[in-house]
Amino acid sequence: MSDSEPDLELLALLRQHLQGKPTTFSEPDTGVLKDAEHVYDNAIDVAVDMRACKNAATVIHAQMTQKAYSPATWSAHELHPRVSDVGREAAVAFVFTMDLLNFSFWSEKGDEERFAIDYRGKRWTGYWSLVAALRRAADEGIPITDSHFWQDEEECTLDVLRQVFRSCTNEEIPLLAERLACLREASKVLYEKYKCHPVNLVEAANGSAARLVNLLAEDFECFRDEHVFEGRRKPIRILKRAQILVADLWACFEGEDYGEFYDIDKITMFADYRVPQILNTMGCLLYSPPLETAVRAKREIPLGSSWEIQLRATSIWCVELIRREILKNHPETHTNAILIDFFLYDTIKEIEAKGEETVPHHRTRSIWY
Repeated sequence: MSDSEPDLELLALLRQHLQGKPTTFSEPDTGVLKDAEHVYDNAIDVAVDMRACKNAATVIHAQMTQKAYSPATWSAHELHPRVSDVGREAAVAFVFTMDLLNFSFWSEKGDEERFAIDYRGKRWTGYWSLVAALRRAADEGIPITDSHFWQDEEECTLDVLRQVFRSCTNEEIPLLAERLACLREASKVLYEKYKCHPVNLVEAANGSAARLVNLLAEDFECFRDEHVFEGRRKPIRILKRAQILVADLWACFEGEDYGEFYDIDKITMFADYRVPQILNTMGCLLYSPPLETAVRAKREIPLGSSWEIQLRATSIWCVELIRREILKNHPETHTNAILIDFFLYDTIKEIEAKGEETVPHHRTRSIWY
């Protein structure tokens, strides 16, 4: 449907209402996958190599099977909280806080100089620096996952947050002020709509992953990862952090309790800068010469630009094609975009740790990823 055409579904519902007929409501959907396909269909600087996707599907399935990838893989990491250790509501609060602040860790500095967290005798960078900082803050008695704390402007200050994210190097965590703004906004919304706790937000979704994503995007501006794309009036929904929050709940609770969602497979991959990097490395994502040059030169790509939207949205569609190929060849397996994303992210981080990256990730400074 083009932007100029009427919404036939909405018209049908209005007609039913006026005629006194009972209205039927479809199951919630985030719209992310449909929007990703639209960008893919209209992209001129990012393309998908179908043959490479088929080959990648074979390799990814084999390696995921060998490593027994499942929701339990998430909790197996030493930094992720275990429900049995911290409790149900505390686990939800931790995941909510983690994905509220889960953005922009890349640095132009080398491994010895980039922002990093020393915790439990190890140095953590990237996403893991965030998780380590939150765990360290909790150990030090800072109620970093409590929305009452976020709301207190005398207690939760920029200096306190700087202490929470203190680095073992001279580089500060990027976008510190923006992270404080996210905490402030979230505390206000939780206070006004969800009795100050994200557990009530999760319960409001009634077991629907898509509904929870939509609630996050509707109620919290800092989760509303939507962007204008050329030639389209309606914004493109990517919703990376809203989707990964739902996925992390699913993984943390291993699909049960607060992590039980009957439509979890509606969640797409989480469009960041790392998964596009490995998709490009595997030959699944192809860039136009100007974009390829910019990425390899590590030039910053403007937030909301056509290049950036194409990179992120086409990555979502690419992983969807890989998922479909895996299920076509192995219908007995339960592989969704979440597990493929987790696997691809872990793989590119392993490649990075070995110093074997062949192409860099794209650079965009943003609170969205």
